[in-house]
Amino acid sequence: MSSDHAGTGRPASREPATLARSIKLFKAFRKEQTDPEHFYKLLARDTVAQMSRYCSLSNSLALDVGGGPGHLAMAMREAGALATFIENEPEELLEQGRRLGYGIIGDGCRMPFADAAFDVSCSSNVLEHTPEPLRMLDELVRVARPGGLVFVTFTNWYSPWGGHETSPWHYLGGERAARRFERRNDRPPKNLYGSSLFQLHVSEVLAWARAQSAAGNVQVIEVFPRYYPRWARWIVSVPILRELATWNLAIALRRTPDR
Repeated sequence: MSSDHAGTGRPASREPATLARSIKLFKAFRKEQTDPEHFYKLLARDTVAQMSRYCSLSNSLALDVGGGPGHLAMAMREAGALATFIENEPEELLEQGRRLGYGIIGDGCRMPFADAAFDVSCSSNVLEHTPEPLRMLDELVRVARPGGLVFVTFTNWYSPWGGHETSPWHYLGGERAARRFERRNDRPPKNLYGSSLFQLHVSEVLAWARAQSAAGNVQVIEVFPRYYPRWARWIVSVPILRELATWNLAIALRRTPDR
């Protein structure tokens, strides 16, 4: 991974996090169910733009954990990375008519990669879908090389979209929201609470990041609400409010050299 600021914790460039960008993402988000490929390709390109603030993806070895059909890995390849992805669910790999390509089937909490194998390890909106989110975070750090970037985003439970397609009824309980969805749609939700969707809170991930930083494993570069303009980043610093208003948290870390 090449970057003029590698290891310093300073962004390599400033990708504008503007209100116009937020509006564009939210408009696309409304079409997630009817046109998922459009939404996820747009989100993948936006994620690459965000990661490129911290390092150059050109000629880097990059890994996307929980890559679904591979949109983010493809976007990283378009940015010049040699990228692969790992996905636990075979049906997700083949979603939208795509083929396996340069992805592999595997568990993001127990990845079949050597320590320090990648310049960039990332995961976009997957952490809330695993029953072991902190273990997956540990794995993302493990496979990143010293000085490498770890970039993670997830939808926190108490955000407006915490229940995914069952929102906002998840505020009354995940199981209750899932039952309501099934009654109204004659099918269970894809993101089934307790099976493929779990409660995950901003405070949990921040506590994990602080512990990792104190242990000397990572440097926390930046934590921010992923979809919002830059001026809204103060939300993450306010307990309780951040759980309700963040919508989707992004955290950028740099792995420190092994002691």
